[in-house]
Amino acid sequence: MPLLTRRNLLKASAVAGAYGVGMGIAGKFGLAAAAPAPQLLTAVKIEAMLTGGVPTRDVMSWGHDGMPPVLRMTKGRPYAARLNNQLDEPTTIHWHGLRIDNRMDGVPFVTQPYIYTGDSFDYAFTPPDAGTFWYHPHCNTLTQLGHGMTGMLVVEDPADPDFDAEVLLNLRDWRLGGDGQFIAPFRPRDAAKGGTYGTVRTANWLQEPQYDAPAGGLVRLRIAITDVTRIFSLKMAGADASVIAIDGNPVPKRFPLELLQIGPGQRLDLAVRMPDGEGAVATLEDIRGTTPKTIASLRAVGQSLKRNVGDLGPLVENPVPKADLSAAEEIPLVLSATAENASVESICGTLGYSFWAINKVPWAGDTPDPTAPLAELKLGKSYVFNLENTTPHAHPIHLHGMSFTVISSSTREVMPLVSDTYLVQPDEKVQLALVADNPGDWVLHCHIIEHQKTGMTSYVRVS
Repeated sequence: MPLLTRRNLLKASAVAGAYGVGMGIAGKFGLAAAAPAPQLLTAVKIEAMLTGGVPTRDVMSWGHDGMPPVLRMTKGRPYAARLNNQLDEPTTIHWHGLRIDNRMDGVPFVTQPYIYTGDSFDYAFTPPDAGTFWYHPHCNTLTQLGHGMTGMLVVEDPADPDFDAEVLLNLRDWRLGGDGQFIAPFRPRDAAKGGTYGTVRTANWLQEPQYDAPAGGLVRLRIAITDVTRIFSLKMAGADASVIAIDGNPVPKRFPLELLQIGPGQRLDLAVRMPDGEGAVATLEDIRGTTPKTIASLRAVGQSLKRNVGDLGPLVENPVPKADLSAAEEIPLVLSATAENASVESICGTLGYSFWAINKVPWAGDTPDPTAPLAELKLGKSYVFNLENTTPHAHPIHLHGMSFTVISSSTREVMPLVSDTYLVQPDEKVQLALVADNPGDWVLHCHIIEHQKTGMTSYVRVS
């Protein structure tokens, strides 16, 4: 992935703006009143070089150019995309983290029908929030995400502070055998625990890539954890890195990147102050586990710009409503294992097992008469989700269509972060406050995909 400089960003913004100049917005989360020219995304199978050996077959992406394209939008401007499905199975697109119209959310049998082979679907929406997001199918997710269909999405705000460069990292594993080809996507004994890990780790479909950045400059490093399983503990060696946003939203106070743990579905924005010396390297590492692992690195080039992190102005807060805690209704959400061990139909198919549940109920599947929602929320009312993890494993819980604020944890002090995905630690109880401001049926699930597919999925209804 090429380095994005200020000049390149201006060009990218101009392209993004071409999709939405002069278009109105139909309602707070409405469709574009007059949809702009759609960006074409074609779901296909390709071959890709992932191991340095032979090409891997049956990789899935949007387009024939390898890794899914980075999609760029502008906060408050309409966007449109046309998905053409050339896979030999149904698919959709979910716009992970975007608070958009329910009809555009991309969940089959909940918000839209399948997009079958040879068919297309037009997505049109106006992103209300700036930040780092991503997009992926919500159909046969373990296979389609595991085979490559995870792309980064950036919603820009013209009021954001100026950086000297921007680097995006799409972090994901691949389940490949010694011949470089796909092997079984999961093992039941692992699905019943923390999930099945990939065998090849990549950033932007590359192993330990290095990118050049201006010496002494400020780099906006956007990271998306698009893997189906892996949780990361991140550390930056050789440069100062400050956390400026988590899951698309500015943090209340910037803090150093020190052993920050983020899970599948989550995103992280860092302000990296590059070293001054030509050729000096800053390395992003994952230190979760027994041996530190290099993810990617940045190499300082040119004469030092001698920038200071203090030069950066604040990121603009997104217009996420604040819950009224004095009037909020509490909703219990208990994450647990299940002893049923029976086949459970999850979204677009089954893995043949039931290992996990929310409020003691594993997801009952895609049927003409789906199970009742976890909760029925009244539009505009405040709620607190009392989320309790009774298992010995971490679960990144993702809520579609709305954002919440973290207000308390039983195990640690927490910042009042605004987010759509929370990594619930083993035996942790956490309170998440939100305003039910977006009508529709919104899926809530663990983003360790094996957990999602084996029961830890449900939905809430806002009306």
